[in-house]
Amino acid sequence: MKAASREALQQLYAAIDETSSQSSNAVEVDSQTGLEIFEVVEAIEGDRPLRVALANNAASAEQRVALADEVFTQHLSSNALNVLRKAVGLTWSTPRDLRTGLVAGARRILLRGAEYKNQLEQVEQELFSLSRVLDREGELCMLLSDRRVEASKRRSLLARLLEGKNITMFSEALVLHAVGRIEKDPASDVAALVEQAAELRGHKVARVVSVGSLTGAQREALAEKLHTIYDHRMSIHNEVDPSLLGGVRIHVGNEVIDGSTKAKLARMRSALSVG
Repeated sequence: MKAASREALQQLYAAIDETSSQSSNAVEVDSQTGLEIFEVVEAIEGDRPLRVALANNAASAEQRVALADEVFTQHLSSNALNVLRKAVGLTWSTPRDLRTGLVAGARRILLRGAEYKNQLEQVEQELFSLSRVLDREGELCMLLSDRRVEASKRRSLLARLLEGKNITMFSEALVLHAVGRIEKDPASDVAALVEQAAELRGHKVARVVSVGSLTGAQREALAEKLHTIYDHRMSIHNEVDPSLLGGVRIHVGNEVIDGSTKAKLARMRSALSVG
């Protein structure tokens, strides 16, 4: 996103947060609103002239809002319509950025709903677990990444995977929509949702790979060390990989801190071969 769109997104987030905090039944309202905004995204993705018109900065904000009212008033709740009005009234660099902003806004609304139900941390953990399942299941990930397959069919495929899993409706809604509009690949896209959930809690995500599961004390100690390094509260997500032999490998954003025994042995072999 360019500067104008980044500014618009922050303004949209602020409006969403303010509206959510004023609702007496925030969980129900946010759940419905988020899903309805996802439906708006589906509608404008299939209608390029409408998408372009809603983001047309040559028209006034009032004209764009009037168009949104004309097209969507009969199909949206008042809360969802207000979010859409706010979004199209802002200045976006491109129609694509408006669509991206609506997706990010819908996700934030659902995550706020999880927060008000005291399930935000749980949702973050569920999303992390699903991202790792998708990362391990190469064939499934390939099928879900195939843009030649209709979005509805990709979602049905993932829905079957989720059957019987005790996850929140927030996590289910977020991942099903994500696989319907792949940006990078399913595992990475769901991992991005983990980051967004953590950010809403004021945390950064640290994916910690270890030979065995970390204890509570180990998690706390590691979170403190990483807080010192990154000057930020850390959300520790643990993944088990016996092939590391010992130690841990830590992923924070694009950075990797590899203190595993496997990596140390590799460095030793490399040094010996050079010598």
